[in-house]
Amino acid sequence: MIVAVASGKGGTGKTTVASCLAWVWKGPVLAVDLDVEEPNLHLFLKPRLDGRRPAALEVPIADEARCTFCGACADLCQFKAITVLGSVLLAFPEMCHGCGGCIAVCPQGALAPGSRELGEVLWGHAGGGRIGFCMGRLRVGEALSPPLMRAVIAQARELALPAGADVVIDAPPGTSCPAIQAVSPADLIVLVTEPTPFGFHDFRLAHEAFLPLGKPMAVVVNRAGLGGEDLHGYCRRENLPILAEIPLDRRIARAYAKGDVVAAALTDLHALFERLADRIGGVADAPRPVPEAAPHA
Repeated sequence: MIVAVASGKGGTGKTTVASCLAWVWKGPVLAVDLDVEEPNLHLFLKPRLDGRRPAALEVPIADEARCTFCGACADLCQFKAITVLGSVLLAFPEMCHGCGGCIAVCPQGALAPGSRELGEVLWGHAGGGRIGFCMGRLRVGEALSPPLMRAVIAQARELALPAGADVVIDAPPGTSCPAIQAVSPADLIVLVTEPTPFGFHDFRLAHEAFLPLGKPMAVVVNRAGLGGEDLHGYCRRENLPILAEIPLDRRIARAYAKGDVVAAALTDLHALFERLADRIGGVADAPRPVPEAAPHA
């Protein structure tokens, strides 16, 4: 099972929940940090890193001597990573998304595959060896994170499949392409929110953004007690189960500030996260209703 822990905004406690789930998980588990722009799951789990490798994106290298300046490559590229200006062929590798289409359509072979460094993929173990760990770290100045995220996901599958491990993904916050990329492999999306006006607003945006993926979703309410009638009413209307409510507790803030896993630092909350892990399994395994076919006009 793959569980993606996501949120509509930063600061809701998403990484706290992801680290605690990995800590209390029954059976083999792999914790994966897909927030490659600002990874911080490792600050809590404190893994021993066993390996790392660079990740790169295929980009075109122009050979102007072979170019007939037909413009087929430029016509294809919607990101304007390659262009033809009269008798000049220009490639902009920092704008390339790595589809390889320009290389494929060039009739003269004037474009060859090169590479652009994206960042690195790292992996290891945490929790005394019982928790697998994998993360990505985007190169400073690199704007394109989804290709690196796909490399991390591929590495995570290599690590999880032989061990028969479940996977807990710490997704990037928000509703942009990186967030969609992070939750796409998941069997269940757990949305972490807080019952504040800003938290509820961004929670709704995330729920609406992930709905087209057709995946089951559930909710964890952090800092419960700040309000939340709007949040609870929305969850009832949308049939979103609330699997856990984490109390507004100064001790959690202290543990977080020290980089401790909350479920390990606070024994009374360990049971809360164990129940959350059990409920996640129940939601993921529950049959989903088959949508009715739309009537023919």
